[in-house]
Amino acid sequence: MARTKNETNGKNGNGANLGFEQTLWATADKMRGHMDAAEYKHVALGLIFLKYISDAFQELYDDLAAKQETDYTDPEDRDEYLGVNVFWVPKEARWAHIQANAKQPTIGKLIDEAMLAIEKENPRLKGVLLMQYARPDLDKQRLGELIDLISTLGLGDSSSRSKDILGRVYEYFLGQFAEKEGKGGGEFYTPQSVVKLLVAMIEPYKGRIYDPCCGSGGMFVQSEKFVEAHGGRKGDIAIYGQESNPTTRRLCLMNLAIRGIDGNIGDRQADSFTNDLHKDLKADYILANPPFNISDWWQGSLADDVRWQYGTPPKGNANYGWVQHMIHHLAPHGIAGFVLANGSMSSNQSGEGEIRRAIVEADLVDCMIALPGQLFYTTQIPACLWFVTRNKKGMVGSKGFSTLRDRRGETLFIDARKLGYLVDRTHRELTEEEIARIAATYHAWRGEPEAGTYIDVPGFCKSATLAEMQSHGYVLTPGRYVGAEDLEADDEPFEEKMQRLTAKLEEQFAESAKLEAAIRQNLKALGM
Repeated sequence: MARTKNETNGKNGNGANLGFEQTLWATADKMRGHMDAAEYKHVALGLIFLKYISDAFQELYDDLAAKQETDYTDPEDRDEYLGVNVFWVPKEARWAHIQANAKQPTIGKLIDEAMLAIEKENPRLKGVLLMQYARPDLDKQRLGELIDLISTLGLGDSSSRSKDILGRVYEYFLGQFAEKEGKGGGEFYTPQSVVKLLVAMIEPYKGRIYDPCCGSGGMFVQSEKFVEAHGGRKGDIAIYGQESNPTTRRLCLMNLAIRGIDGNIGDRQADSFTNDLHKDLKADYILANPPFNISDWWQGSLADDVRWQYGTPPKGNANYGWVQHMIHHLAPHGIAGFVLANGSMSSNQSGEGEIRRAIVEADLVDCMIALPGQLFYTTQIPACLWFVTRNKKGMVGSKGFSTLRDRRGETLFIDARKLGYLVDRTHRELTEEEIARIAATYHAWRGEPEAGTYIDVPGFCKSATLAEMQSHGYVLTPGRYVGAEDLEADDEPFEEKMQRLTAKLEEQFAESAKLEAAIRQNLKALGM
């Protein structure tokens, strides 16, 4: 979970220290032993999910039991739970039963049976839960210790607090596993500060949100948080997504469920290029972090695809396949924000330059942001953010404004490469203040009344015209446009400054002459 420097030691609304996730992770990671992080990830996250649904079930169970005599409710009536969108948990799968048997040698088999029972009773979870806890290579003693550790989460809290704690732990664990796995972790996790920046830029207040490579669902979770933080409701946005990796899709479904988010990510894992599960979708907001520079994406069936409106992408690199896939799925007033490798801004290989030229000439590029390095756990490839929209005039603002500034023929360039701070030797994060600064710059440029007045800032931001982009050969690298940062001026007159600096230089020359004489004298004494 990304944190700014001043958040680390703070507290959240329910009184839990924001550092408790680190402590929990350190303990859980010790229990991993020699198990590979990619495997242990599903063990730990699956148990957190089981704890979540059991806690939600138990709270309603206790409420129904308390009202049993007066309202004639039956806490063992499955329909009482399904009617309020709470997963029904059979007796053998409830956390109290799991915890009571945590020290038994058969605990792995018991958990597998619990997961199977939950899937049978809840069709929405079919194919989602891991059932490999009984395998011989999983240390059952450490598994029992992990159960005891997770049992401490949410105890004594209300349901909303318990969900928040479990959600935070799940999200933090996702980030830690991404770091442990290295390159493979990028398949399911985008650093939270990057997700926050994307969401702050496009402000998804109400409408359809789409992510064609949704990973573990971080874009959806952060969008829901944004809506609720600004007075909206979860139902204000409709979620659509797709994921080609079956295990990553499982993580996404659990992540959404643990946050109480309903979403349509298709009935199966599928590749967005060759098996688009949302062919007719026109989304109001698109957020995505496609895998960079995929070389083995092409199939013959894509040759004449309707999505390649601006040119057929090269078979050896999917970057401009992703760009055009997202443009294709944009609603008339929609906006897309996505991460790509820096090469996408300037490459002229295999026709990419011509595709980029066509997209710029169509006036689709709204904003380009160059990101600082070391943001991603999984790659050292420099990355950037693209924001594209179909309509820069008369565009309804995210807060309902209909008088946004006409920015046809212009694109905003932001160079954020100098921002962020090092969390450790290898990873950098953007602070909340930096995210707010970048987003405010964009919203001021778009003309939103509350964002203030936009001005170009040398070295940071520049509103460039189509003619300027043409003069740069349609290269979209922000550094080409923002120029050099203004050096802080001083009030010392030039003549006085030169006199002072010249006097200082004379002093240094004199000191140099003394040192030279002393060195020669020493050498002479040595007979040299």
